[in-house]
Amino acid sequence: MVSQHLKETLDRYHLGDKIKQLRLRRKMGLVELSRHTGLSPALLSKLEHGKLYPTLPTLSRIAMVFSMGLDFFFTDARQKHAFSLVRKKDRLRFPEAPELDHASFDFESLDFLATDRRFNAYLADFRAVPAPRLHVHQHSGVEFIYVLKGKLALKMGADQEILDAGDSLYFDSQFPHGYSRVGSKPCSALVITAE
Repeated sequence: MVSQHLKETLDRYHLGDKIKQLRLRRKMGLVELSRHTGLSPALLSKLEHGKLYPTLPTLSRIAMVFSMGLDFFFTDARQKHAFSLVRKKDRLRFPEAPELDHASFDFESLDFLATDRRFNAYLADFRAVPAPRLHVHQHSGVEFIYVLKGKLALKMGADQEILDAGDSLYFDSQFPHGYSRVGSKPCSALVITAE
């Protein structure tokens, strides 16, 4: 029998609800989940309805079916941030790379307070950089650029694209690339990177 204190502690995590949520998200019935876990449908039903508490090995078998870690079950939803607000006044501005004499842009992270980010969002202000001094870089993942104002040159390998305000571009950021402002008018863009 589970003590009242342990019951209150475990109930905070809503383990049964989380198991059911994963199962329904995959449109899976109890019988199908039973086949994947080796646990009986009756046991799974009792777990989902909170009539039994799963042992760690049992929970681990369920988690593996859904490619989840055990931490999914023990994260208290009340403590997890569902959203993250970044005020303009709190953003910090950085050059592309502090060691460069001629940085192509300055950027501000738009989502630095968010935890468990699946992408990174930046506001970038681009500088005019002569071609020989253009810094070309690469990183894993993909990148998306939406030009807010001005005209932006994006160099990718031997190719160059010119983007006007309102233009957007999605590309594989593993290819060497670099940016520079075209003309004398200010140029800024929303830049999103993801791995």
